[in-house]
Amino acid sequence: MSQHLTDPSIGALRLLGGATILHVGPGSPLEWVASIRQGFPIQVLDSLAANIQATPAELAQLLGISVHTVAQRRRLGSLTSQQSERLLRLARVLARAEEVFDDLSNAFHWLTSPLIVLRGETPASLLDTEVGGELVMDTLGRIEHGIFA
Repeated sequence: MSQHLTDPSIGALRLLGGATILHVGPGSPLEWVASIRQGFPIQVLDSLAANIQATPAELAQLLGISVHTVAQRRRLGSLTSQQSERLLRLARVLARAEEVFDDLSNAFHWLTSPLIVLRGETPASLLDTEVGGELVMDTLGRIEHGIFA
């Protein structure tokens, strides 16, 4: 795994609206686990959408859920633990990609573009599993070090 300047959880926390919304510290994995298990408050979706300038449909697609499901979760006030975990994985990857590409817009574009190294898959499409998330993070590390330049 590559050495990077910041823990991706710090950037993820910023993208998701900060500690006041999530009630977690960036360097506190047990607080993240508790927050995921409880289900993130729906405000994290609004924060991420604003930060990456994504439409509700784009955000739903990134999370692998329907717009209807997002509306349902909005009425309930929180995401499920599975949706929260996937959202954190997405936010961590975005934060890391922002660090690699020096720009959040470029990071979002990379995340949603098919890559030859991923056999034509988009990095975002792999974030439904932890293994896929690790592969995407590894790919970012390789890009940072010029291996896929």
